[in-house]
Amino acid sequence: MKLSTVGISHQPTEGEEKRCLNSELWHACAGPLVCLPTAGTRVVYFPQGHSEQVTASTNKEVEGHIPNYPSLPPQLFCQLHNVTMHADAETDEVYAQMTLQPLSLQEQKDAYFPIEMGVLSKQPTNYFCKTLTASDTSTHGGFSVPRRAAEKVFPPLDFSQQPPAQELIARDLHDVEWKFRHIYRGQPKRHLLTTGWSVFISAKRLVAGDSVLFIWNEKNQLLLGIRRANRPQTVMPSSVLSSDSMHIGLLAAAAHAAATNSRFTVFFNPRASPSEFVIPLSKYMKAVFHTRVSVGMRFRMLFETEECSVRRYMGTITGISDLNPVRWPNSHWRSVK
Repeated sequence: MKLSTVGISHQPTEGEEKRCLNSELWHACAGPLVCLPTAGTRVVYFPQGHSEQVTASTNKEVEGHIPNYPSLPPQLFCQLHNVTMHADAETDEVYAQMTLQPLSLQEQKDAYFPIEMGVLSKQPTNYFCKTLTASDTSTHGGFSVPRRAAEKVFPPLDFSQQPPAQELIARDLHDVEWKFRHIYRGQPKRHLLTTGWSVFISAKRLVAGDSVLFIWNEKNQLLLGIRRANRPQTVMPSSVLSSDSMHIGLLAAAAHAAATNSRFTVFFNPRASPSEFVIPLSKYMKAVFHTRVSVGMRFRMLFETEECSVRRYMGTITGISDLNPVRWPNSHWRSVK
């Protein structure tokens, strides 16, 4: 799992990350609710949310004393200079690298904030995602594909053959090509990926509970991605910075950038982070100044389900207050219960 925060940058090996990752596949692997802000726009950075990512990634709460940084507000208005999508070479875990620069006081005082258009979703439309079962990961079986998913995403089978079969070629985030035999057989008949599937499972070290997704894009290409289930963190090696050091590092770097209006870099792990902590300014302005919420108000909110889909749940606002009023007074991070 990528644990990089501010100042602990990942050094790509030669030839690594020199090309742009497929945005559609990256977003599909990141999750159905993730949508990165656009480079060149204004955003709001929440250091509290960034700290939550460190806690989630290390599975460890802060134990020591974290210094206060008076120059670092609970929400920092920034210009987003660059967004780069990455995928870990070993685990396929997706993460994004963002370069931010705090706005000057004059820029923050400007009455006119350019309202960027809403960020268009980069999530794919023609795809399916399935959580692997024990039989899907067995070396003796194959991958059982839901009928509707196979008919929607895979190229049409030639039913003049008996049994109908075809070779599928799919590319992953690293542009590696995987070949599978897709066959329609059995009693009752079902769609299966056979030859090549166990090689893929072994190479990616997938287990039951992990998820795979297939995308058929507008270029008539088949793309393949994975989402790993959350696993308990093993003991971190001594070479990795402690959780407290990582918290201090990200806060110190952001505070320095806020005080000097200099650029700083953050890493966002969508599968590890509880929430996005760099959001479009227009979205922030709408939430804070236009969506007037009050205790007792009913709301609807999207959540990602265990089946990797999205469901809309109803709820009631029970309280509005600072999550940490002592350290982060007047913060809008998780201020609504």
